[in-house]
Amino acid sequence: MKSQVRGGTRWKRFAVVMVPSVVATAAVGVGLAQGALAASFAVSGQEFKVKAERLDGTGFAQYGGVDMGYANIKEGDQVVPRPVAISTFRDAKITNMCQSVVTPDVPVFGKITLKLTAGTDPKSEAQRVHATNLYLDVTDLDANAEFKNIDIGMAAKDTAQGKPFGKGPAVKDEKINQNGFAQQAETAVLTDVEQKAWATTAGTFKLPGLSMRLHKGDGPKVECY
Repeated sequence: MKSQVRGGTRWKRFAVVMVPSVVATAAVGVGLAQGALAASFAVSGQEFKVKAERLDGTGFAQYGGVDMGYANIKEGDQVVPRPVAISTFRDAKITNMCQSVVTPDVPVFGKITLKLTAGTDPKSEAQRVHATNLYLDVTDLDANAEFKNIDIGMAAKDTAQGKPFGKGPAVKDEKINQNGFAQQAETAVLTDVEQKAWATTAGTFKLPGLSMRLHKGDGPKVECY
């Protein structure tokens, strides 16, 4: 029987990734043995930050996974596993999005922050960032969240649209723990979002008003937060 909470569920400062990330951590050994990859590529050795005023998503699903990425951002081919919570949306619209990543030890300059902003006009629907089949490989997230028709505790493989109860996009990698813990919702609204991630992939990603700048140094004054 499908378990649902009808209507909206509000959790102040809801750490959406908490339970799946714990599951992912516990499953690292099994995942590696199965060749599990959350990302379809080897991720860089640099985690990045994303901030958004608001995200309106439909077809939300989330489950644990493992990203394989380079251990050193400067040199070497050593690849290490990184547990992640994979948050997915069939369709997502984002207001006032910011993405930043810090590169340390740049010759002469020291730390350099690459900062990208888009969708900064909240009054215009056409100016919002729009993504389809969006996958976020997240390690940390703070937000205010509201879900409609949420299912918690289902198997990851059953979250894909087309399954009897599936609401989300296709499972990102068929090698993840198909029967592992997952949750899904018909819609998800996140506000005041601050997250750290290793990777983002999308079928389409439209960024109106895109601005990209380099800043010397790091910290809240030059990064997204």
